[in-house]
Amino acid sequence: MTLVTLTAMSCKDGKKEGAAEPMSNEMHQEDGNNQDGSKQMANAGSNASDAIIDNYLKIKNALVADNQEKAAEAGGNLVADFDDFDKASYSSEEQQELTDIIEDAKEHAEHISESPMEHQREHFDILSKDIIDMIAITGTDKKLYQDFCPMYNDNKGAQWLSASKEIKNPYYGSKMMGCGEVQKEIN
Repeated sequence: MTLVTLTAMSCKDGKKEGAAEPMSNEMHQEDGNNQDGSKQMANAGSNASDAIIDNYLKIKNALVADNQEKAAEAGGNLVADFDDFDKASYSSEEQQELTDIIEDAKEHAEHISESPMEHQREHFDILSKDIIDMIAITGTDKKLYQDFCPMYNDNKGAQWLSASKEIKNPYYGSKMMGCGEVQKEIN
């Protein structure tokens, strides 16, 4: 009983020290205007990333609910979304960054689509970093919250994105649903 209390308290008091700050999307927003001043191409990329974000959030919600099958299904859908993502509207430097991010994220989505729950959660940790980095480049019209759990991964912590300000921890699910804090709001 004491261990559970200490664990819960350390989660609530956990600091986000050591948490990697994702790339800011300010760089892309500043460069969002194309040479002719239009943002149409940048918005097309943002809309394409919406399907990726939607399936990412489905994985997160399935892990929160301890539902391995739904996480696997959303992981498979996410792999297809990455295959469909068009990088043509981004600068060559951004295209290279996106290629690297997508290649890594796709591998983790594949693992999520075919693994047991704990393995899904391990891959979700890295997938979350990739999606945060991707959004820093592509931007999004969605309001998202970047959350952080200080206890996951041997107290190194882990980030994730959520569409809700309420903390629902995908790394511990029903065991420690409220463990974590909002690091920042996106949009």
